[in-house]
Amino acid sequence: MIKQVWIDTDLSVGMKRHAREGYCDVDDGYAVLQLMKAHNINIKGISAVFGNTSIENAYALSQKMSKEFAGGKIPVYKGAGEALVLANIETNEAVEALAAALKKEKLIIMAIGPATNVGILLLKYPELAPQIEDVVLVAGRRKATDYFEIGTQGNHAPDLNFDLDNNAFRIMFEAKIKVTLCPFEISNKVWLKDADLKRLKNGDPVNEWLAEASKPWLEQWIKQGAEGFNPFDVLASHYIIAPEDLKVEPLNTRLEIHQNDMIPENDKMVFKQYLLCDKGAGYPINYCYDVVADYHEKLIKSLL
Repeated sequence: MIKQVWIDTDLSVGMKRHAREGYCDVDDGYAVLQLMKAHNINIKGISAVFGNTSIENAYALSQKMSKEFAGGKIPVYKGAGEALVLANIETNEAVEALAAALKKEKLIIMAIGPATNVGILLLKYPELAPQIEDVVLVAGRRKATDYFEIGTQGNHAPDLNFDLDNNAFRIMFEAKIKVTLCPFEISNKVWLKDADLKRLKNGDPVNEWLAEASKPWLEQWIKQGAEGFNPFDVLASHYIIAPEDLKVEPLNTRLEIHQNDMIPENDKMVFKQYLLCDKGAGYPINYCYDVVADYHEKLIKSLL
């Protein structure tokens, strides 16, 4: 059966960081590529959102992937450039386009950036909640002390999609839509290394572009003591394509406040929100926690 999918993404492949030196994440590009190549997926639209990079960069890259690698057949829309403000909800062309699409048919939404566009949609068009078959996101953890450790030098990564717009997640849970989380717990079990990038370069323009743009990102991880990088967002796309390749359990999720794990030796009592998932109280979600034994080869083949 062909699955009707909407992609909401903060594409940042090849972009330099604004706030510090280095390059932005490339894994969202892998997720979009995987859906583009899947035989059981029909991409109805791509909405850009701020996150790993600015909304301008994310929008331009979304246009690039549609135009150069999908013949321009996938419509692209510009979405939120910052977190939603509950006191002043403003819509955008991406939200309106997604609403129009949902009025016609039910959709799976792969939201691999901040969930801002989805949150705005649910506030403005709550009646469309039943049209959303599933929202698949990259976020969450079991405990506040389950750190997102990058490399071997003690560096922690944020739960960025959640951290950038806590309210958007709360809105989704309160709307009681189906939500699937692909957290760091599963993505840190999947690695792409230099040999994989060489294999990915198979002459296909999109593969060549993505493999080449991934080199600086890989180098950043190697400098932090890792042998490769985790393609976080690709777990969300893979779940949509072939959920049997991921191990999933039903849990409940809730927002809790704890000390900020991004601040070393946090003696200043700085706190932040966490998205915690366990058997306790909260909103029911599907929680992806592991992959099947031959997952790596399945992933590479799906990208080729």
